[in-house]
Amino acid sequence: MAMAARLVSRSRQLYSAQAAFVNGGATQARSFAKDAASDRPPVSGDDLLKGIFFEVKKKFETALGVLKKEKITIDPDDPAAVSRYAQVMKTVREKADLLSDSQRIKYTIETFTNGIPDARTYLNTLQEIRVKSGLIDHLGIEPLMMEALEKIEKDIKKPLLRNDKKNMATLLAEFDKINKKLGFRKEDLPKIEEELELEIAKSELTELKKECIESMETQLKREEFKDEEMPNVKELDIRNFL
Repeated sequence: MAMAARLVSRSRQLYSAQAAFVNGGATQARSFAKDAASDRPPVSGDDLLKGIFFEVKKKFETALGVLKKEKITIDPDDPAAVSRYAQVMKTVREKADLLSDSQRIKYTIETFTNGIPDARTYLNTLQEIRVKSGLIDHLGIEPLMMEALEKIEKDIKKPLLRNDKKNMATLLAEFDKINKKLGFRKEDLPKIEEELELEIAKSELTELKKECIESMETQLKREEFKDEEMPNVKELDIRNFL
């Protein structure tokens, strides 16, 4: 699973980075925030914190509402249970308006690279984001991208600016060659993400099963439960405990 996670994370980051290269990193969320700010009076720090608190509270209650309705079977060895758990967690993200992994990566890249005028600074910033995110460039993507940039800057004899459409197109064409060389195809990402979500779901169910068993074993050591038998974790309905 770890290898699959690294692969899809690097794939997402690579394509998100290249997309942000073209559009300069502008996001709808930031644009909306800017427009909204111009139409509203300034808010105090307390009001801002209250707004954040109530927004988080709303998301939490929405997620909890989904979990109270949807049945989850704690059986990481059952493909059907794993698939069901993955679907429930996807529903939680959608209804609570939570970002997926790919959306978080894209937002982070666009936020921290917004306004950067040249390609070299952009790539250096992208490397900093990767390091701070704990991702490892196992396949050596960054040196290849930098090598492609240096080749173009050597030809044009000046730093490559992101608003230089002609030479940026040439750079992106070089990136496409890198993608193909490393076996990355944008059209494969949905399938890879789906497989990764199932692996993550199985991992989370395994951890949940472990925690449930440990908790029950601890309870059975208490005097009032010494004659009780440990229930099968598969038969537990977490909706009764929320």
